[in-house]
Amino acid sequence: MAEELSRSAKKFREALNALGGAFGIVELPDSTRTAADAAKAVGCTVDQIAKSIVFRTVGEKKPVMVIASGAHRIDEKKVAALVGDEIEKADPDYVREKTGFSIGGVPPVGHSVPIPIIIDEELLRHAEIWAAAGNPHSVFKISADDLVRITNGDVRSIA
Repeated sequence: MAEELSRSAKKFREALNALGGAFGIVELPDSTRTAADAAKAVGCTVDQIAKSIVFRTVGEKKPVMVIASGAHRIDEKKVAALVGDEIEKADPDYVREKTGFSIGGVPPVGHSVPIPIIIDEELLRHAEIWAAAGNPHSVFKISADDLVRITNGDVRSIA
């Protein structure tokens, strides 16, 4: 574990602090880019990993984030119905522009622009979950209730 946080993890920590969250960020030597990598690195199950996936609406090109259980595949048709527009996965440049973070490390808050967030209802089954904390080597532990609170996310069935 690194003693000093990377720049992106510090940026995320500042966003958490502004929201009143006192969650510890852990930077690991191994990548947490995928849900399986993250689960292995922190010693939890894949379904306890909260993966953040950024989509772009086709019509207005607006960002939408889905925070899903690492064990689930997102049903893009369900997400499109919820946002009222077709969606497409965002490319890495768009993700960085809208969130301020790179794919594999996009945290649930602290984005460059406000992004509507949809949270996989399956995450609420767990007392604790792990999410990205600014880069592909950083994670933090949070309760599902706190995740909903800090993101103001819309909890839905999206798998």
